[in-house]
Amino acid sequence: MNWRSVYTLFYKEVLRFLKVLLQTLGAPIVTALLYLAVFGQALSGRVSVFPGVSYADFLVPGLVMMSVIQNAFANSSSSLIQSKITGNLVFILLAPLSHLEFFVAFVAAAILRGLLVGLGVYLVALPFTSVGIAHPIALLLFAVLGAAVPAVLGVIAGVWALKFDQLAGFQNFVILPLSFLSGVFYSLRALPDFWRELSHLNPFFYAIDGFRYACFGVGDVSPWLSFGVVAGFFVLLSGITLYLLKIGYRLRD
Repeated sequence: MNWRSVYTLFYKEVLRFLKVLLQTLGAPIVTALLYLAVFGQALSGRVSVFPGVSYADFLVPGLVMMSVIQNAFANSSSSLIQSKITGNLVFILLAPLSHLEFFVAFVAAAILRGLLVGLGVYLVALPFTSVGIAHPIALLLFAVLGAAVPAVLGVIAGVWALKFDQLAGFQNFVILPLSFLSGVFYSLRALPDFWRELSHLNPFFYAIDGFRYACFGVGDVSPWLSFGVVAGFFVLLSGITLYLLKIGYRLRD
């Protein structure tokens, strides 16, 4: 592993989103705060959540993780598709970077952006709620893994897409539905049996539920199950991504 090369590409990716902070960090934080204001007021007392947990408090971990998921995906996917369309991807491919180093740099930068947005959402929401941290290590673990899975998905989408509308389709028909239907605004305990079982097929649900467990000490499923599912998806998607990068799928055309 050439760590200097990894750091250089990682640094380039971080600079890319830091130069447009209002778009990459500011806008998602404001959006999450609006969700908290609207849903926190409209559904407070009407949605069944965990005993002893107010609905506004319940919302915060879900909004944090939804922001992490969407922004980690957006970072890696948008960077790749922009590099493809503008033609500067060739300079990255010509550099002495292995497919593993390429993967580590892109995913790490996407994770960092996701975590920064999540931290911003959490800090902005604190004055309006009383969310604590019951298990700090679990919180950090689920935050990183919860960002890693969509970050890898973003690399897959960026490698696969040839146009912006293809990437937009992937985001609108895969990432957004999975993130919105993952228990962000409700507990699975309030759902009918069919929809509850269907939600268990959503990997993002386990990331959000594990993160919520880290905040409150209670969740819809076991935190060990959540960790196993999220880690398993990360390993599976990483294997697929590394293979695509190794063969240069839609990168060397």
